[in-house]
Amino acid sequence: MTIVEENKVVTVHYTGTLPDSGDTFDTSIDRDPLTFLVGHKNMIPGFERELMGKAVGEKVKFTLSSEDAYGDYNPDGVQKVPVEMFGEITPEVGKTLVSDIGPFTIKEVSDELITVDFNHELAGQSLCFEVEIIEIRDATEEEISHGHAHGPGGHHH
Repeated sequence: MTIVEENKVVTVHYTGTLPDSGDTFDTSIDRDPLTFLVGHKNMIPGFERELMGKAVGEKVKFTLSSEDAYGDYNPDGVQKVPVEMFGEITPEVGKTLVSDIGPFTIKEVSDELITVDFNHELAGQSLCFEVEIIEIRDATEEEISHGHAHGPGGHHH
C-alpha cells in the first residue's frame, strides 16, 4: 500500500481554519488540489508530519501550534522604512509586497515613514487543517533533485 513518506509526491485537498474564530484562511476546495513533494520543506513542518503514513482516501484533521506552522510572531519583524524606499509604488495599508529579504505587509502609512511587518500573516497562530489525500506517487529523480513537484499542481516557493 502506498503511503505518505519521504520523496513521495502527494496530492491533497485541504481546508485551513483558525481555531479561535473558525475562519477559513486557505482552502483548495474550489480550486485544484495541492500537490507537493514530501520531505523537502515545501510545506510548513507540522503539515507533512501529520500526513506521514497515511494512505489515499484518508481524511486527517489536526491542529498545529505556531511553531509547527509559520513560527512565532517576531516583534523585530516590524520596521519603519522611509517612503522613498517604495519608489513608484504607492504604499497602502494592508498591501503585501516582496522585498529582497522576503514578503512584508504594510501596517501604517505616514508622509515620511511606512511601518512594515515581515512576519507571515499567520505567524504566532495555531492553525487547524482538514486534509483529504487524493493521490500519492513516487517522485521522479528530477523532482527530488529540484526539491519540489513538477507538473500540474506542482508549486514553487
